[in-house]
Amino acid sequence: MKRNATAVWNGTLKEGAGKLTTQSKTLENTQYSFKSRFEEGVGTNPEELVAAAHSGCFTMQLSAYITEGGFEIESIETKCDIDLVEGTIITSHLTVNAKVKGITDAVFQELVTKAEKNCPISKLLNAAISTTATLV
Repeated sequence: MKRNATAVWNGTLKEGAGKLTTQSKTLENTQYSFKSRFEEGVGTNPEELVAAAHSGCFTMQLSAYITEGGFEIESIETKCDIDLVEGTIITSHLTVNAKVKGITDAVFQELVTKAEKNCPISKLLNAAISTTATLV
């Protein structure tokens, strides 16, 4: 499975603006800019998108582990806080609230830790990055 997204940027960092489009078209020409990233502007930003990806991926992974354990999920809600400090994402913190029938807190905490370590986005945040670049 491969997925993609495209970013198009026009102009300078502070005065310019960009648009993001995902393969699924869930995001289609979605605005992002310096203001939406560092100030109070309309649009999204890369850190918000990483937070969405991490919370969604982790929640699905946790759901798989809980289901494999034979427990019934009523709901799982995960909030992800991304900290960007001096140009580097230094932490991704997941806050999980779940309603699961029949599970003990000890088993739940074990599955949360397992999902934290094994969801693909958790692994990505510590991954090698590669680039192919063409100057047009």
